[in-house]
Amino acid sequence: MTKPVVAIVGRPNVGKSTLVNRIIGRREAIVEERPGVTRDRVLYQGEWCGRGFLLVDTGGLELDPDSLLAGKVADAAKAAAAEADVVAFVVDVTDGVTPEDTAVADVVRKLGRPVVLVANKADTAKREQNANEFFSLGLGEPLPISALHGRGIGDLLDTLTEGFAEVDDEAEREPAIAIVGRPNVGKSTLFNRIVGTERSIVHDEPGTTRDAVDTVVQIDDRSYRFVDTAGLRRSARVDEATEFFGSLRTMRAIERSDVAVLVIDATEGVSRQDLRIADEIAELGRSAIVVLNKTDALDTEELMERRAALKRRFPHLRWAPFLDLSARTGRNVKKLLAELDPILEARQIRIPTPLLNVIVDDLQARTPIPSSGRGQRVKYAVQAEVAPPTIVLFGANDIPEQWLRYLERGLRERFGFEGTPIRFVSRGKERRAGRRAG
Repeated sequence: MTKPVVAIVGRPNVGKSTLVNRIIGRREAIVEERPGVTRDRVLYQGEWCGRGFLLVDTGGLELDPDSLLAGKVADAAKAAAAEADVVAFVVDVTDGVTPEDTAVADVVRKLGRPVVLVANKADTAKREQNANEFFSLGLGEPLPISALHGRGIGDLLDTLTEGFAEVDDEAEREPAIAIVGRPNVGKSTLFNRIVGTERSIVHDEPGTTRDAVDTVVQIDDRSYRFVDTAGLRRSARVDEATEFFGSLRTMRAIERSDVAVLVIDATEGVSRQDLRIADEIAELGRSAIVVLNKTDALDTEELMERRAALKRRFPHLRWAPFLDLSARTGRNVKKLLAELDPILEARQIRIPTPLLNVIVDDLQARTPIPSSGRGQRVKYAVQAEVAPPTIVLFGANDIPEQWLRYLERGLRERFGFEGTPIRFVSRGKERRAGRRAG
């Protein structure tokens, strides 16, 4: 069952992101004193008294956006409100009714969605009285709250979630696909191409997507949750809180994903930052697809060189499919989508223990484990986990990495494991406590 959507809207700098953080119970949305920080529609999971919902944080709605980017931010906020089941319209009681509030109220009213008028920054009883001024907006009774101090949040959530169904914990979760990479490599363009609409903001400015943006997409008979993320910069360049939290949120997106699509700019080639992101993907045990984007800007010879360099520079993702495409034209995007189901299935492969031991014994007989002293041997193996597949090897200590790669190749030849890492854990024979020497 699809969860209902609550959209948080209002003019800039009225405390929308602070309210989001208060509702979800953690500091996730970016909060700064300057307006215009939240750009895209940002989706969070929310729950109140057993009722689940999706919470959408939006950029500020402005009367006269002074730039193309600001105009796109406003358009995105309007689209979020139009798609929502309930709109939380946030105003600031310390400012009173402004012309911008009146304009936003007109926009919200025309959408025809249920609206809860949220009078924020009502930190005192006197400020609560100021909320009555907002009756003039014609959107019903203002609900005074303080997002910063938590006043009135329970009453607000009761109102917002009235009529929502209780959370079904047994419901199947859509697999999460995170689109990651450096700033300005075409992640948002690819995201929009997949979704089929301008769901996140595409702009020439690197780092435009500062927040992770996700949406559920149905392809044939299966649903997927695609996550568009802020571009990851080198730590030395992350000198603003906005950039820092954008990078942090990207890492969280990788962590909560099933598959990470790493986007590389074909016109620039592989950078150190690309390699760092690949390290994070492998370290977290996420499945992966490496995408060479903007290939429509290369000639045939340049494309061949980039393809060769891509596989050479990513030995730690040697198990991942490598694809070249053009998000701008749509070339090979369907091929990317066709890779998802086989990879998701590979994450769940479980090898029966008897069969696993037959394979390990056979591989050891062909190529024994190298050892500088007494010969080592894996005496027993078991697959302890899936997603990613994790194999525990008993009886041998300090197995060389080279032999583990040999074992991995043998397992992949038999079972595939396309697009997913395989982890190995060695458990050598331990001495009994108190055993006498000699």
